[in-house]
Amino acid sequence: MALENIEIQNKLIENFNDDVYNFKQEHDIFTFEINSKCNTAVVLFLKNDLSLQFHFLTDLCGIHYPDNNIDSQFAVVYHLHNWIENKRIRIKMFLNGEKPEIKTLSKVFLCSNWMERETFDFYGINFIGHPQLKRILNMDEMVSFPLRKEFPMEDSGRTDKDDRFFGRTPSNC
Repeated sequence: MALENIEIQNKLIENFNDDVYNFKQEHDIFTFEINSKCNTAVVLFLKNDLSLQFHFLTDLCGIHYPDNNIDSQFAVVYHLHNWIENKRIRIKMFLNGEKPEIKTLSKVFLCSNWMERETFDFYGINFIGHPQLKRILNMDEMVSFPLRKEFPMEDSGRTDKDDRFFGRTPSNC
């Protein structure tokens, strides 16, 4: 019998009540949100439940929503896969913008180690309990987080982008 979205939803609500919510089918993936304080409990449940068996963490990433209120300015998203039923789910949780932090999944899925480091490196999200949370792609001396939407898209002081250098002049129309 194929694993249905309603079965996943019912099991999660039965075990976690109001900490799981906003269930919906987005394109080909079943998506829901959880309270960030219970991320490891929910993921462990999804992994260890005999009928769910989400044994593979496909992806873990961060998102910055600077226009949201302070309690939901960052999000962490997990993509899990059940290989037996070929079923994928997306889990999203929102974090506080002043101190974005969440418990690590590195003890549940070893592959999350580098994914969490990358998310820390680019968004500044702290993964509590991570064995070696440090920059992975950017320089250690860097003080900013490049994927946060707090910086202008281009440096206004750049002169190499001046239209005069490319033979273009502003139209006088």
